[in-house]
Amino acid sequence: MPKIKDLPLEERPREKLLEHGAEGLSDTELLAIILRTGTRDKSALDLADELLSKFGGFKGMSGRDFEDFKMIGGLRDAKLASISATLEISRRIVRQVLKDYHII
Repeated sequence: MPKIKDLPLEERPREKLLEHGAEGLSDTELLAIILRTGTRDKSALDLADELLSKFGGFKGMSGRDFEDFKMIGGLRDAKLASISATLEISRRIVRQVLKDYHII
C-alpha cells in the first residue's frame, strides 16, 4: 500500500473524516488516524490493516496487553499508548451506556 501522503487528498483517512465524517471511514482508516504514522516499510493504513486482521477487528483488540501488540512490527510506545487509550475510552463509553440503561 502506498504511503498516505502519496494518496490523493480525497482518499486520505484524515481528510475523508473531515470532509464526510467518521461514519464513512472503514475500521482500517479509523485506526490509521489513531496510529498517525506508519514506519519506513509500512503506512499507517498497512499497520492498521495488519492489527485488525491479526486480532479479528476492534473487539479482538480489546483486552489485549502490550506484549500482544508488540508482535506487530512498527508498534512502539507512542502507538501502543494511543491504541490502549482509545480502547479504554471505548470500554468506558460502553460501561456508562450500560449503567445509564441499568443493564449493569
